[in-house]
Amino acid sequence: MNDEPVPILHEVPSAISPLIRRVVADNPGRMTGPGTNTYLVGIDEIAVIDPGPADDAHLDVVESCGGGLIRWIFVTHTHPDHSPGVAGLAERTGAEVVAFEARDGLEIDRSSTDGDVLSTSEYRLRTVHTPGHASNHLCFLLEEERTLFSGDHIMDGSTVVIAPPDGDMAIYLESLAKVAALRLRRIAPGHGFPIEDPKARIRHYIDHRLAREGQILDAVRSGTDEIEAIVADLYAETDEELHPVAAKSVHAHLLKLEVDGMVIADGDAWSVVA
Repeated sequence: MNDEPVPILHEVPSAISPLIRRVVADNPGRMTGPGTNTYLVGIDEIAVIDPGPADDAHLDVVESCGGGLIRWIFVTHTHPDHSPGVAGLAERTGAEVVAFEARDGLEIDRSSTDGDVLSTSEYRLRTVHTPGHASNHLCFLLEEERTLFSGDHIMDGSTVVIAPPDGDMAIYLESLAKVAALRLRRIAPGHGFPIEDPKARIRHYIDHRLAREGQILDAVRSGTDEIEAIVADLYAETDEELHPVAAKSVHAHLLKLEVDGMVIADGDAWSVVA
């Protein structure tokens, strides 16, 4: 048995499982990894998850892979590498667009929230509301295979940026605990390879966030009181081009610590609560 993951090839459909195919958009980058994963679920009645960018070549491949059987388009969240392709794919297929809400230029046919289930003769796809990375973030659980399509809630190869005000670290940790309670066999992330050790990966995500929170609190205690200085200290080994992104997550941690009564802000300066 070959346990190697299916290689990532841009705009080449590949089978991940009996019910799942993947098309990776040709939009690799620092924030997108190898590119955005678009998934096709089902054989005779297909649900597409995250059409990705508004790229005609990508959408043409997805449409062709669906063979005229795409009935639904599901959106994990409205960030620019996940949802702009919805309009083009909907125009090509006439599929129903399903997301948490219409926002950021996304028009939808139906709103979906926690616990909603799409039932077909082949599979059941259950919505799991997972705010934190974005307030409108959804994951989708393929019940037959216990596979969670995680969007940007959990990614392969990196942690997730939490950018206030729409991103919320406290809520993100709650959402991680929520998916940790699910009985999962696999996570199909929005970027990178399938995650075959979901329980361990989620635990790693939670532990990493709590460890980072402790480092940030220690930095404030030691007198490093501004976000830029905290980033320079804690991310010294990280490419400086990524420091503005790291600053967003540091800010999110500080806001959580403020709600927890551990720190307080005075303008741009932070201090521990006496």
